[in-house]
Amino acid sequence: MCGRFAVTLPPDAMAQLFAAAPANDLPEVPEYNVCPTTQINVISRADTGRRLSGMRWGFLPHWYKTPTDGPLLINARAETIAEKPAFRAACRERRCLIPSAGFYEWDRAGDTKLPWFIHRADGEPLVMAGIWQDWTRGDESFTTCAIVTIEATGRMAEIHHRIPVILGPDDWALWLGEDGKGAARLMTAAPDEVIEMYRVDTAVNSNREHGPELIAPL
Repeated sequence: MCGRFAVTLPPDAMAQLFAAAPANDLPEVPEYNVCPTTQINVISRADTGRRLSGMRWGFLPHWYKTPTDGPLLINARAETIAEKPAFRAACRERRCLIPSAGFYEWDRAGDTKLPWFIHRADGEPLVMAGIWQDWTRGDESFTTCAIVTIEATGRMAEIHHRIPVILGPDDWALWLGEDGKGAARLMTAAPDEVIEMYRVDTAVNSNREHGPELIAPL
């Protein structure tokens, strides 16, 4: 799964990179410890073109009566996303891009959770595949999203059995639905040469820590 990540690219640079019109209330960056249920920067497809906006990380199915009415859905499994009632409509109609500097994953040494930071080997932003959905109940309204994950392979599988679906620039238009159908073929694990990983301090285990030292290699 992907449960934490870092964002360092400024909103104006995001808007330029993705050729997206920015919203006025984007989440602040840099943020080195993005946690579930917070607002994150997301690129989606709109009638007037691509849009960069803030979305709540934690997908809310339409049948949830409150934001805590069921499990917190921060990830959607690629293998079942097209069949799961919570995700299948969004998978067809509402796919998005979630930019990051990289994400964290943990393995264990006894009872201790030891974090890794995983980023693109070429230094470019690591863009994760996502899905989104609007959710409204009474006066409460959220635009929510989840990160699409796939079974890990190669070196990543030695740390954790899941990895976000990582999309290169040539994949963005197809995932957003701008280049027709066929986005399902993008839901694969990134090969070893695309990513690099290194140990980071256990300070990231706390959701109260947010500084740049969190991504510094040990």
